[in-house]
Amino acid sequence: MTDRFQNYADLSAEMLRDDDYQIRAEDRGSAVIIIAPHGGTIEPETSLIAEAIAGGDHSYYLFEALKAGAHGDFHITSHRFDEPQALELVASAQVAVAIHGRKDDGTETVWLGGRAEALRDAIGTALRVAGFEAALNTTLPGVHETNICNRTRTGEGVQLELPRSLRRRLAEDPDLLESFSRAVRHAL
Repeated sequence: MTDRFQNYADLSAEMLRDDDYQIRAEDRGSAVIIIAPHGGTIEPETSLIAEAIAGGDHSYYLFEALKAGAHGDFHITSHRFDEPQALELVASAQVAVAIHGRKDDGTETVWLGGRAEALRDAIGTALRVAGFEAALNTTLPGVHETNICNRTRTGEGVQLELPRSLRRRLAEDPDLLESFSRAVRHAL
């Protein structure tokens, strides 16, 4: 599906903050920021998962569509995602971990991407040890230099793409969500 908006300026010219979408964020001064740039109704459950990973000590940023609609109605592709607060928070972090959703493909494999290869691989290992499937993302690798996850001080981040079925299970099972979050946090 094609994105309706090419950047945040286009989106904010037509959509109302706190009516059509909201931004929730907390700068905790941490070296790591956990982000869900496609939260709310765009890629359901990604905000919940990002918040769980952030816990009480990592900074976080969540862009959440509040109204139902087609996927592209509020989706801004990651390498064009330029909401000012997100850019500021991510730029102050050493590394970002972006939580994304993808459609189901018959597996619950987490696709691992981003330019922070060592951290990406460590997260993959930690997820597999915790009983989750994880593999390198060849479809949506998240390596573009302007991808929001890579706009950190180091120019590196990690992008996790979770299928809808896994996101739903994590949202419905607090113990499973805790196990998933703990695994990612362990790698951090």
